Amino acid sequence: MPRVKSSVASRKRRKKTMKSAKGYRGARSRSYRRAKEQEMRSQAYAYRDRKTRKRDFRRLWIVRINAAARAEGITYSEFMGALRKAGVNLDRKNLSRLSIEDQEAFQKLVEIAKSQL
Repeated sequence: MPRVKSSVASRKRRKKTMKSAKGYRGARSRSYRRAKEQEMRSQAYAYRDRKTRKRDFRRLWIVRINAAARAEGITYSEFMGALRKAGVNLDRKNLSRLSIEDQEAFQKLVEIAKSQL
C-alpha cells in the first residue's frame, strides 16, 4: 500500500469542519463524521433559506401594507394598482416602513391612490 502524505491538508480540512460545527448538539460538535454530515446539511439549509428569506420579507411587507391600507378604507390590491396608475414608484419595503413609521405620509399616499380610483 502506498504511503499517503496529506496529513497537513487532512488536519486542516477536519479542523475547519469542526470549527464550523461548534455549537451543534451532541456528537455533531464532537465527532468529525457527524459534524461533516451536519455541516453539509446546514450549508444546504442556508442556501435554500437565503432564497426563502426574500419571499418571507415580501409577504411580511404586503401584510403590513394591507393592514394599514384597510385602516384607511382601501384594499391592498386597489391601493397598489392605483399607486401604479398615479406613477408612484415606491417598493413594498418602503411602503411598509412608511405605514409603520410615518403614518401621515402613508395617508397622503392613500389619498393619491383614492384619487386614481
